[in-house]
Amino acid sequence: MNRRIKTLSATLGSVGLTLFGLTILTFLIGRVMPVDPVIAAVGDNAPESVIVRVRAEMGLDQPLPVQFLHYLGQLLHGDLGMSVLTKNPVAVDITRFFPATFELATAALLLATLVGIPLGVWAAVRQGSFTDQAIRVVCLAGHSVPVFMLSMISLLVFYSALDIAPGPGRQDIIYDGMITPVTGLMSIDTLLAGDLGAFRDALAHMAQPVIILAYFSMAYIARMTRAFMIDALKGEYVITARAKGLSGITVVWSHAFPTVAVQLITVLALTYAGLLEGAVVTETVFSWPGIGQYLTTSLMNADMNPVVGSTLLIGLIYVGLNLLADILYRLLDPRVQ
Repeated sequence: MNRRIKTLSATLGSVGLTLFGLTILTFLIGRVMPVDPVIAAVGDNAPESVIVRVRAEMGLDQPLPVQFLHYLGQLLHGDLGMSVLTKNPVAVDITRFFPATFELATAALLLATLVGIPLGVWAAVRQGSFTDQAIRVVCLAGHSVPVFMLSMISLLVFYSALDIAPGPGRQDIIYDGMITPVTGLMSIDTLLAGDLGAFRDALAHMAQPVIILAYFSMAYIARMTRAFMIDALKGEYVITARAKGLSGITVVWSHAFPTVAVQLITVLALTYAGLLEGAVVTETVFSWPGIGQYLTTSLMNADMNPVVGSTLLIGLIYVGLNLLADILYRLLDPRVQ
């Protein structure tokens, strides 16, 4: 028990230090970027008196340690500042944009997991065969081809040339404003509204970005699954199961895969975090109104509060998912105490 308490204390201490480091990093991002937030707020042609007054109101005329303490105080109260571009509090903007990214990333992770894990297991079982080589080539392509290139090709072929897929955005213009946001997840809100046409349209708009993100993630999941399974299939318990005359499917899925499943927890958690923060390019290409597009638009317009707030959110997601993966790993693997 004492060992578990020490382990838990060490984990929480590590998380606390990580969060503090993340806070310092986001603070410095807003201070060292070659963009003056005051000029971005008041404009290049504002009188000097206005610039001085706004700088004082924003607390930017204070020493950096004082500014950092003020920044910490704002964070503790959930205040991420105001967006110059949208004229809204950044926290409000994030709650409006993040569900779109969450919906996209979650759907992509589910698809990548359902395809990547069986492919990885299949490749490991058929190690060295043509099937194994083909799966490895597909996974290598998934990691090698840039996401923005796949996105552009997908739009060019399926939307522009073949006209079998909808264009950018979350919905066609005919459904714009017809669905009352409840969860912020368009696929769920359309079902709650009972509008099957809007639901099918939402799924159609999700298809291309989800498949592209899923392909990129599937390549990583399949490769890691294959590596884990190759080691698992060499285990003594697997050799014993085969010696008992058990079928190949039973040996693979009932004896080898359960040990791999524990290891895959961390892989899936990191993949999910990467999807939540790495959909920036995909959201930009497909005009998907998520946190990635919000971050990109803010950065292009020198609106630093949303940039800092979005960066902090992404960092918190990474830390949270890593902590969750660590807890689940310790709970599910009896070898880890």
